[in-house]
Amino acid sequence: MGKARIIKIISNRYTILTEAKEHLIAQGSGKLKLGKTPLVGDMIDYEPREDVIVMTSIYERHNTLIRPSIANVDQALIVMSAVKPDFSTQLVDRFVWLVRHAQIEPVLIVTKLDLVNKDDPMFKALDVYEQSGMTVIRVARGQEIIGLEACIENKISVLTGQSGVGKSSLLNRLNPEFVLKTQEISKALGRGKHTTRHVQLYEIAGGWVADTPGFSSLEFGSIPLNELEGLVREFDPYREHCQFRDCSHSNEPKCAVKDAVKAGLIDTDRYTHYLEVRQLIQDERKTYK
Repeated sequence: MGKARIIKIISNRYTILTEAKEHLIAQGSGKLKLGKTPLVGDMIDYEPREDVIVMTSIYERHNTLIRPSIANVDQALIVMSAVKPDFSTQLVDRFVWLVRHAQIEPVLIVTKLDLVNKDDPMFKALDVYEQSGMTVIRVARGQEIIGLEACIENKISVLTGQSGVGKSSLLNRLNPEFVLKTQEISKALGRGKHTTRHVQLYEIAGGWVADTPGFSSLEFGSIPLNELEGLVREFDPYREHCQFRDCSHSNEPKCAVKDAVKAGLIDTDRYTHYLEVRQLIQDERKTYK
């Protein structure tokens, strides 16, 4: 018996990576099939039986994503561009809060920085994100990408971001085989690389990156309204000083978070985006009723 991680699933064929760094093709045991469905990213026990490798158990998961179907994700690489499409703190905040709700750490990567002036207000916004404790990685053509390899190492990452921000180009700079392999598999499957029948982790910079985006849509209906404010890390130093323990930081009096916004201690845009998402959650709940 041994321990391994599932790194690829095509139909019912499971590719596992053992602790000895061997790639094996495995199948699920009858007992396993009665339990939870194996996902890419799962840690499993396996054993050889006659001429096949059989997965016998799945370890408890830290988290699970639906799109792509993947488990035990450490971080989401939120890739945004400085221009074309233009950088948007509103979009970044929405991605960040969805990621955190899934118990995944967000990492902000901004590309095409060579196409904007050094005094662009976007740079101040990036500084604010860093001051809040978020990892921010800056990418410009012709310049070394500082911090990305160390960020990916020994972790499972998923990519998310708008089309055209340079996700493929970014990974191609780290490992040219990544984009080539995903394109080859897409062509072989004939369904496009975002098919739900195929999910795979690729080894890049000593870590693992999923070949499909982590969040393909920004839907907030699954987030309980009273949990949203806990996803905004900038509120952490202040929320305990609100008059009401269940303060929503919207309409209540003597709200320490609102006072911090007025005092310039919390970014005004961040607070505005929080109120916008609160409204989105309320609207989505009404739609589903």
